[in-house]
Amino acid sequence: MNILIINSGSSSIKYQLIEMPSTKVICVGSIERIGSSDAISTYRTDTNKVEKIYEIASHKKGLEKITSLLLDVNIGVLNSTDDIDAIGHRVVHGGSNFTKTTLINDEVKNKIKFLSSLAPLHNPANLEGILMAEEIFDSAKQIAVFDTAFHGTVPVKAKKYAIPNELYNEKGIQAYGFHGTSHKYVSEKANAYLQKKSTNLISVHLGNGCSITAIKDGKSIDHSMGFTPANGLIMGTRSGDIDHSVIFYLVNTLGYNLNEVNELLNKKSGMLGLTGFNDLRDIEREATKGNTNCILALEMNAYRIKKFIGSYTAAMNGLDAIIFTAGIGENSSFMRQLVCKDMEYFNIHLDDSKNDLRASNLREINTKDSAVKILVIPTNEELEIANQVYELLA
Repeated sequence: MNILIINSGSSSIKYQLIEMPSTKVICVGSIERIGSSDAISTYRTDTNKVEKIYEIASHKKGLEKITSLLLDVNIGVLNSTDDIDAIGHRVVHGGSNFTKTTLINDEVKNKIKFLSSLAPLHNPANLEGILMAEEIFDSAKQIAVFDTAFHGTVPVKAKKYAIPNELYNEKGIQAYGFHGTSHKYVSEKANAYLQKKSTNLISVHLGNGCSITAIKDGKSIDHSMGFTPANGLIMGTRSGDIDHSVIFYLVNTLGYNLNEVNELLNKKSGMLGLTGFNDLRDIEREATKGNTNCILALEMNAYRIKKFIGSYTAAMNGLDAIIFTAGIGENSSFMRQLVCKDMEYFNIHLDDSKNDLRASNLREINTKDSAVKILVIPTNEELEIANQVYELLA
């Protein structure tokens, strides 16, 4: 079974074509910095590797570029779109409607669209991918895998807000949690590595979107994001946690309308608002040149993560391992160093020499005397999605 995985993020699209159940990767690629004039397109097979810079204004344009590569007469891997048996789509917000992998129909698409107001940077892009895939790969089954599903185990005491009960019971206002596909994948890898029956893990997913999850015995019990993917950690363009009274002050005193506030907090804040850059590679480079805004933003980012580590360690009454994953978590030794600095009280000790090494596989970067393992685990949301799609259809 050939399964094409489409993973649309807030500013990127990652994709893989995977043969199941062998899990053989036929091709892999991504488009980063969507919405800019210097978007980076990568495409790799066993025999070809192509990386180019294009102006890619939208997710739709990005998906069109991906399709042209897959069908290219010289470097493509498909003779026809009929070669694809199924397409697995990452969908960020499933609300309370979707707690498992789901075959897509009109009702599912309508609910994904309805939930777009709760994940405005993601669900519209996810739905765009579904609609285009239905048009281009019209013989393939379309499957949705929801980021919120893994967090269905979060207990009521952690996901319910202190607002009138009817808003939870009747309107479904609660913390849902996101990046679940990634957190599930890396936590399972960590548990296999640790070889313990009972584990307390903290998974730190750092990319343009950032989140942190407390995982006890393989189940999510708390998560930094909530009703939408907007709160928690500081992100590329999202503010993360903020006093809700700031919103009323912006509207009632400074004259913003609600659409402008939404745009401000989702697309103009975070690292972009603090530094003028939303790509951490640019921010780290500027920080080394002495840019004080960039230095402070990196310190704020790490400080926020450290606070969550402390609170989740308390919630689980212990900690066996911290997992760093996703683009920044896997590749930025500087951010990992900032997060793990001055954590001796928790018996967390980073080995700087191990931290500076680059590798593409699971690795420990803690010292031998550290009671808490510090693991870097490359996430593979696409493989996790492929596994779930195959299990549904097989």
